[in-house]
Amino acid sequence: MLQNETIADNTAGVWRLLESVMDPELPVLSVVDLGIVRTVQLEGTAVEVVITPTYTGCPAMDVITMQLKIVLASAGYAPVTIRSVLSPAWTTEWMSEAGKDKLKAYGIAPPNPKQSVCTPEYFQREEAVECPHCGSYHTNMISEFGSTACKSLYRCSACQEPFDYFKCH
Repeated sequence: MLQNETIADNTAGVWRLLESVMDPELPVLSVVDLGIVRTVQLEGTAVEVVITPTYTGCPAMDVITMQLKIVLASAGYAPVTIRSVLSPAWTTEWMSEAGKDKLKAYGIAPPNPKQSVCTPEYFQREEAVECPHCGSYHTNMISEFGSTACKSLYRCSACQEPFDYFKCH
C-alpha cells in the first residue's frame, strides 16, 4: 500500500517520485527536467510511464528504466510498466528551464535556440554557444562528440576552458 498518499488519482505523487530519478550521464538533471517522461497513467496501484529517449539507442535508457521501476515499486505501485516511444522524437525544447539552468551551473552549456555567427576564416555560419564558465560567445567546437553522443566538445576563446555543449535537436 502507498505510504501517506491516497491511491485514488495520485498522478502528481508519481510525478514527484519521477523527479527523484536522475539521468546517469547528467546527474544534475532528473528525467523530468530532461523532458523524457511523456505521460503517466494510473489505474489503482498500477502505473504506466511513457518515456522518449534523447537519442535512439541511448545507453542510459536501460539504467533509467530500471531506476524508474525501483522508485515506483518502492513507493507501493504495482505493476509498474515503463514504455519507450520514439515518435515524436525527443527535442531539447522538452527540457525544463530549471534543467537548463542546472546544466549551466554544472559546467555544461545548455541547448539554446539555434543562433549562428559568421566565422571569418571560412565565411561559414556556426552555432553560437555561450561558455558556461565566463558567459562569452567566443567559443569554438573542438569535436562534434563530447563525453557522450548527446554533447559536443567546445573551448572558450576568452577563458580558454573546454566544456561540453548539450546539442540542440
